[in-house]
Amino acid sequence: MTRYVMVADLQRCVGCQTCTAACKSANATLPGVQWRRVMDIEVGEYPDVQRVYLPTGCQHCADAPCETVCPTKATYTRDDGIVMVNYDRCIGCGYCAVACPYDARYKVDEKNFAYGEEPMPHEEQRFNEKMIGVMQKCTFCADVIDAGTAKGLTPGVDPEATPACVNSCISGALIFGDGEDPDSPASQALEKSESFRMHEDAETDSGFYYIWSNNPEDAG
Repeated sequence: MTRYVMVADLQRCVGCQTCTAACKSANATLPGVQWRRVMDIEVGEYPDVQRVYLPTGCQHCADAPCETVCPTKATYTRDDGIVMVNYDRCIGCGYCAVACPYDARYKVDEKNFAYGEEPMPHEEQRFNEKMIGVMQKCTFCADVIDAGTAKGLTPGVDPEATPACVNSCISGALIFGDGEDPDSPASQALEKSESFRMHEDAETDSGFYYIWSNNPEDAG
């Protein structure tokens, strides 16, 4: 069984926001919509204060509360663990946005482009009228994964089958792969590190992991 997961190495993330820009370009999300975000957080106490950059977005939970509350079953989970939205079924009620612990849902009520009424080339190419008035979110670039795997490529290894944010990361902080495959890049990274998931008390079984340190035996 395949379950795609993403890993963010907080030791590597430099807060450049390249993943955010790549996501907007690849998915042509409209102004105000950021499927991939990087939070800038200060941790510690004076004088030992540090800055941590935290990539976030949809966590593609195995027990997704957004799916549970959806009255039309527009939100659904694929067999590979990717949580999707059927825009034809969604009525834009926003229940999923309230239920999501990760603030990962967006709704755009009218067409609006980055530079006024005329879309940029990538906006025109990727614009989907069905996404107006309904809920939307990160899809782990499911269209890229599907096209790539159809060619026999491996998500997380081959760029043509890997999410745009991962491909664009200049520091290698974002890692993707099949969490059920011990040899995948994601599994290998988690095996060698100490990690956590956001809001684990919500018991969503998130598919997004954060590395905060290397295992002692792998350090150096």
